[in-house]
Amino acid sequence: MADKRVGEIGKRIVFDGETWQALHRLSLDSMKSFQDLADEAFRDLLKKHRRPTNLKEMLRQSARLHPANDERTDQRGPVRKK
Repeated sequence: MADKRVGEIGKRIVFDGETWQALHRLSLDSMKSFQDLADEAFRDLLKKHRRPTNLKEMLRQSARLHPANDERTDQRGPVRKK
């Protein structure tokens, strides 16, 4: 627990033996830690389901939820008098 960074949350995940061996081999072959592989996998999962993965994306997505921030396609140009 001493090496945990501030703001991190730990969860325990259980794998079957075959999956663990495949993940362990992948971590050795790619020279990445299990944590790096898990971070990449969960980040990809969030992107697949169009969920924000960081604060910047969260803010961008929340700004899109307000109609005032939408680009209007039905705008007409300035009214010209004849």
